Formats: sequence, C-alpha cells, structure tokens
Amino acid sequence: QIFQPLHTLRAAEKELLPGFHQFEWQPPLKNVSPSCNVGIINGLSGWTSSLDDSPADTITRRFRYDVALVSALKDLEEDIVEGMRMTGMEDNACTLGFSVMIKESCDGMGDVSEKHGGGPLVPEKAVRFSFTIMSISVILGEDNEEVTVFTEPKPNSELSCKPLCLMFVDESDHETLTALLGPIVAERNAMKDSRLILSIAGLPRSFCFKFRGTGYDEKIVREFEGLEASGSTYICTLCDSSRAEASKNIVLHAITRNHDENLARYEVWRTNPFSESVSELRDRVKGVSAKPFLETQSTLDALHCDIGNAAEFYKIFQDEVGEVYRKENPTKEERRSWRAAVDKELRQKLKLKPVMRMNGNYARKLMTLEAVEVVCQLVPSEDRREALRELMRLYIEMKPVWRSTCPAKECPDQLCRYTFNSQSFADLISSTFKYRYNGKITNYMHKTLAHVPEIIERDGSIGAWASEGNESANKLFRRFRKMNARQSKAF
Repeated sequence: QIFQPLHTLRAAEKELLPGFHQFEWQPPLKNVSPSCNVGIINGLSGWTSSLDDSPADTITRRFRYDVALVSALKDLEEDIVEGMRMTGMEDNACTLGFSVMIKESCDGMGDVSEKHGGGPLVPEKAVRFSFTIMSISVILGEDNEEVTVFTEPKPNSELSCKPLCLMFVDESDHETLTALLGPIVAERNAMKDSRLILSIAGLPRSFCFKFRGTGYDEKIVREFEGLEASGSTYICTLCDSSRAEASKNIVLHAITRNHDENLARYEVWRTNPFSESVSELRDRVKGVSAKPFLETQSTLDALHCDIGNAAEFYKIFQDEVGEVYRKENPTKEERRSWRAAVDKELRQKLKLKPVMRMNGNYARKLMTLEAVEVVCQLVPSEDRREALRELMRLYIEMKPVWRSTCPAKECPDQLCRYTFNSQSFADLISSTFKYRYNGKITNYMHKTLAHVPEIIERDGSIGAWASEGNESANKLFRRFRKMNARQSKAF
C-alpha cells in the first residue's frame, strides 16, 4: 500500500472523508455539474437568477441529490456485499447492475421559532425533504430477474431517513415551495434516465434508481399533485369519488389517479376545450385545479390515517355519550359537556391526558378496547355500547394490515379478512351510525375502507412506505434548534 505514487494515496485519503466519493453518471446528468465533492449547497442553486429576479428571502440548504444518494449507498456498502454473499452470488455476477428503490418523504413543521431568548416571536415554519433507501436488488442475466441483496429493516426509523433539503418556508406557500423543490425535481428527473457508476467493494458497479414519493401526508400530496385542499368535495387522492358518493358506496372503489392523468386534467382545466361553466369543468377534471409539479405514488399515509381515524372515533364517542342519534342538532354547550365527560373518564381510568391536536401517541392509546370500555360506561343504552365495541373490534382487526411493514408475514390472517372486515365496518357505520355518515365521510376513513387491499396487492406494504421516519426526524430537528414547541406546558 505504501509504495504507491502520491496522488493514489491522496485519492485514497479523500475516499475516507465524508461526502467525497468518486462516481460518474452515464449518460451525464442534464444540467447537473459532474463534480463529486459537493457538500451542503444553497437550496437556490440550480435556479438561474436573472437581473430582475428579486432575491428570495427564503433560507434553504440542501445536498445535491446525486451526491446524497452516493453517500447513502457508500454507507450501505458492507450490507450490499454481505447480501451478495448470502445469496451465494459471485462478485462479478451482477452483469446488469443494481436497482435501488428510494422512498421520498416531505413534511411541513409548524412553529420552529426559538422559544427562549430575546426578540419578537416570529412565526417561522420549516419544510424537510428526505429520502430512504428501501431496497437494493441485483438484476441478473438474460431474463432480467431481480434478486434482493438489501432490504431496509426499519424503513420508518429516523436513522434510515436521510435529509436532503431543509427549507424555512410555510408548506402552504405553494409558490415558494414549488420554487425551492424545483431543482430537486429536475435532478430527480435527470437521474431517472441515467445510470450511476460507483465503486462498491473495489469494483465499479452500475446503479439505476426508482423513486417513489410516498412519505407525504394528504395535505402535501394534494399540493404536489395540483388537487384542491382536503376539505374539497373530491375527497380522495387515489380515486375520483366525491364525498357524497364515497359515503353511499363505502367499500368499492379503484385507484384511478396518477401523476400523468393529473397533468392531463390540469391541461383540460387550463384550456377548457369544451367551453364549460366552472362547475362542469371542475367536475370533468375532478378537482385538479393547479399544475402538478412533483410525482407522488398514490398510497395511503399510515401514520396520518391512524391519527385521522382516531380523531373520528373520538367524535363518535362524544356523540354516543350525548345520544346524538336521537336529537336533531345539539347546542355547542351540550357538545362541550359530552367532550368534557369523555376526557374526564379517559383521564381517570386510562391516565389519558386530553391533547389539543390529535397526535400519534394519543391515537394509539385511544384506539383500544380498554378505551371503548371506559367510554361505554357513559353510554346509556346497551345496544349502542355493543355497536361501539363492535366498531372498535373491527377497526383493531383492520389496523395491522396498513400499519405493519410486511403484512403478508406479520398479520396474514388479518390481511385475508380485511375486505370482509371493511365491509362489516361499512355496514355498521351506514346503519347504526347513519347520523354521522349520511352524505359525508372523512377522507382517511374512506381510504381505510376502500383502498387498502388494492395498495397492498400492488406494493406489498403500506406501513413501510409511510411518512413516519421523516416525522420522527422532525423531532430531532426541533431538538437541534433547542426549541420544544410541541411540549409547551400551557395546555
């Protein structure tokens, strides 16, 4: 090793430094510089500024997408080699190279201003974009069969979720967000048509990437795909159903929306080729009224699905305590007293403190048979109690299917019974709980009942593709900013 020309040694030293790995793209990426040693860059680089551009006062920092991917792959070098050894593959067997599956996540974070220290409280919001390497497979010989050599064991841990871009911007500010993510979208599109050449275990290997944007909550999906906001009559990001249709036909829907179709519909919305009125046009494009700018993969976000459904059950509990199925429209005071009663019972019996906004932890504790039993003590009639218990029992049967990383392994029985359970659940809410679901249903409830089996059949998992990794990394981000917004004691 020692008797080598100096420049070789220097190259070897550089290899050991973080963020410097020699790689190249074939064909070279369009509009992306070929240099490899690029660290953290200004998030606005990649935008050519002209003289009359006002300087964007957004603070944004990011890694170049390809450099970040290379760095993540080099981190997994040992796992890849180990995986190839486990499958009994020769070192030179992977003639057609590797295929890498990437999960992309993006999430807005509320108030991230400093909590102590002088100065005015500025409402600072941040958006984080990150990616996770989900699996790496080797493409073998003639028939292009894929053998998986690496699968991320914890796809929802913040450790496997690599940050790509950090922006101080409000996720509702569509213009700024699209501007900042623009360069990332461009780099991602360039990488789809090219192959990465990178040395793994001392041999140059070629990698192609498949990107799947699934780690987004519904708000961001609607923003990226140009759909109306989540209160819209077009309730679903996967199918064209309206809220009224979804509450009549609860279970039978197929996934129809995708990025290309949304783009085509936006063109129809923009040009209005049939000179229709606004409402006819809106019905034709099913609520696509902005230009979709980042391709997402239609799936269901398991974490927010959990939270959304728990919020819904929480309301059902209150309605049942107040026997809303008998009354026409109860006053605000009555509703408030039911809520107080439910909160008091849960706090006393289950030590569940009420929260301002439903969060994952509260949702997990609320959606249990114990919680239902506690609430049932406040419900006057026995058959309503039975109905509540049955509703929760069905929900608990269904939940592991869209929460677990690999449902076929972890909960095969529930997976088999899912369609039957969702049908029973639908029958129950359309009869016993008709007062709540007459002509309306919440977005996540619709997705839970209508789309889960189809997504599982297509992707094999919903939970693994959820946004949790990114969400838990948000916590770290808050921690590094030394501000604990969500833990303030003033409740």
